[in-house]
Amino acid sequence: MAGHSKWANIQHRKGRQDEKRGKVWTRVIREIMVAARQGGGDINANPRLRLAVEKAKAANMPADTVKRNIDKATGNLEGVSYEEIRYEGYGIGGAAVIVDCMTDNRVRTVAEVRHAFSKYGGNLGTEGSVAFQFRHCGQFVFAPGASEDRVMDVALEAGADDVITGEDGSIEVLCEPGAFEAVRNALEAASLKPEIAEVTMRAENQVDLSGDDAARMQKLLDAIEDLDDVQDVHHNAAIDG
Repeated sequence: MAGHSKWANIQHRKGRQDEKRGKVWTRVIREIMVAARQGGGDINANPRLRLAVEKAKAANMPADTVKRNIDKATGNLEGVSYEEIRYEGYGIGGAAVIVDCMTDNRVRTVAEVRHAFSKYGGNLGTEGSVAFQFRHCGQFVFAPGASEDRVMDVALEAGADDVITGEDGSIEVLCEPGAFEAVRNALEAASLKPEIAEVTMRAENQVDLSGDDAARMQKLLDAIEDLDDVQDVHHNAAIDG
């Protein structure tokens, strides 16, 4: 990651997300509803729903709110039906951007996403235009100072397929999405606590941005993330600053 600390970049992303906590409940509720509708309301038989409920707990969402939205999704209560849509595009300096949305109005959502891209210097692309630059995987990131040998032993034994130590001392564990729960449970059992644990779209390369380009890219990302229908934004920009 030439010129940029992987750990600093992840912390920057996490910090920006923390600033947008007001949207967390809305996003988690939509994730719960889609997961329950697709895989059923039984948390023990639906890994995606389990992960969504854990996100809800981390966001201090009341249990009755979680249950009510599972019931809505599985037909026990009347509710809104959301569909998942992914958009791909380009940001400043040709940086690749993936925008995952959940919406009850596809026409509204694409118009808003396209407007955000064009207003802030990006371009909405076609399906598949940038997705090849990302890997769908489970990702665990440990702060500098964690024991590399211990993390590696536990993670690989549990089914992880890659452990990467950054020049800054951070440790990144990658696995297939289906192995995420097994790896996470093994790390927890070994008292190894990652700063980030998620199933994500991980960029295979990065575009370094600084100065005005970095500021413009951050404005573009903020505009997209602030849209009501946006769940997640993945990109390969390393933003300096």
